[in-house]
Amino acid sequence: MPPRSKKTPIKRIFQPLPQNTFWIDSDAYDRRAYGQLRSDSPSLQMLEEQGSTLLPHFGSLLQDIFSLLFKANIIYHKEAEVLPSALLNERLLKAIGQGSQYDFLREQTLLNEARAGLSTLLLGERLLAQVREEKFLNRRDLRDLWDIRKQEEILNQKRDEYENADTIPEENLSQDGKKALDKAKERMGGEVQGAEASLRHKTAQLKEDLKQIDAQATNRMQAEAIKVAQQLEDATEEAETWGTTLGTGQKSPPGQKLELGRRLAGNAKLKKLARLVGRMKFHAMALRTKAFERSNEEVLEVERGDSIHRLLPHEMLTLHHPALRKDFLRRYLDQELIQYSLRGVEEKGKGPMIVCLDGSSSMAGDKEIWSKAVTLTLLEIARRQRRLFRSICFSSEETPLQILDMNSRDRYEIETKTVMDLAEYFPGGGTDFQRPLDAALECLKHARFKKGDVVFITDGECQVASEWAEQFRKEKERLGFSLFSILIDVGSASLGTLTEFSDRITTIKQLTGDETKDIFVKF
Repeated sequence: MPPRSKKTPIKRIFQPLPQNTFWIDSDAYDRRAYGQLRSDSPSLQMLEEQGSTLLPHFGSLLQDIFSLLFKANIIYHKEAEVLPSALLNERLLKAIGQGSQYDFLREQTLLNEARAGLSTLLLGERLLAQVREEKFLNRRDLRDLWDIRKQEEILNQKRDEYENADTIPEENLSQDGKKALDKAKERMGGEVQGAEASLRHKTAQLKEDLKQIDAQATNRMQAEAIKVAQQLEDATEEAETWGTTLGTGQKSPPGQKLELGRRLAGNAKLKKLARLVGRMKFHAMALRTKAFERSNEEVLEVERGDSIHRLLPHEMLTLHHPALRKDFLRRYLDQELIQYSLRGVEEKGKGPMIVCLDGSSSMAGDKEIWSKAVTLTLLEIARRQRRLFRSICFSSEETPLQILDMNSRDRYEIETKTVMDLAEYFPGGGTDFQRPLDAALECLKHARFKKGDVVFITDGECQVASEWAEQFRKEKERLGFSLFSILIDVGSASLGTLTEFSDRITTIKQLTGDETKDIFVKF
């Protein structure tokens, strides 16, 4: 009688889950561009962190939004190539990409890393606000998304266990051990099938739920896209104004432009301040040119820019070539032409500037704008003259001083982030003159600020102790510095206290040539 053949367990083959969480196909250049933006933008990193606590794959959604706005050719992955827990991302992306508002927004962001990144940040913030307020997703929908994400993890774990069981060598096992192993494989195979069935069921239910919110999500996201397009246009214009106002001759990386645009978007105070600084800087620079005879400038180095009169000869040759002419115009608009950098008399070193800026409640409104416009104009003068510049913003005795070194680098470059910190900060509260001036004295005692001068900007509404004023005058004489006070008399103001410790006082009533000369020619 022939021996009975053994029943060999059937090897089950399970289709692995896709590992992709992105819906839009991107190449290495796109991923590198977004990765650099994210690396340089704390705001983008914070948004991703906050969003990831509410929605699975929120970071992937942000990168997809960037690709949707930045790439010239948009190609979506097939549904089978993306994890089911990322289904919501597809709905949101297609909601953004429909309608004329997308075309209008895309005109501003196409192949522009900074603008596409800023739009991604603004859209992501608005989307996150909609989710928090449960505008088109309720808590049950969010729970279902996380349930699917958890089910995907369980399925992957079960498949790994099943695959690992096949790696156990059977030749060293007894018959009983082989039977036990076969039963374990059979059980694990059943668990994998059960996990797959559960995931399919949850995914099918999620698709039905998402169909119910498609129209609402589309309307809401299109409305948000319109607002972002408007914000982007305003922020881009203001960023260019700030770049001109505090230009250093160097091109900022896209991540810095993104951060600047984020802080300028919808900020009426900064918009007003930028325009006032631009006007004030124009007058100040014009007066300084007249007040001092400029020495001959010399070539310092080669840089990028758009100054036609300083271009290298080979750049001018491209204007006569039909194909290269267009590239010349593009690089001219992007300030990327190769030009000479000149150095003249204004780059010779002078003493540092220490500016004490009043941030008390009495300075709110127009006074704040005027005082910060004067401060930033002085900062631009310090940059041109290669002078260190420290800002000390003060209010009440209990409020900590905001002390900022505005151009601490070796080449006296202005850091945009620090400028924005100064422009946006306003502590309010009472007024104390003694603490900031004591801090200025301590600063002047350090070697790097030796032979510096102090500028004190306030509306003058404060009192100081007579003993302190006497001691301050002695220290001022000992250290050999001057204190120049600028009274912001837009509204109520008082000269009385400033006369006790100032070498010179000037006021601002309106921007005229004579007043600008009084303020800026001294420096």
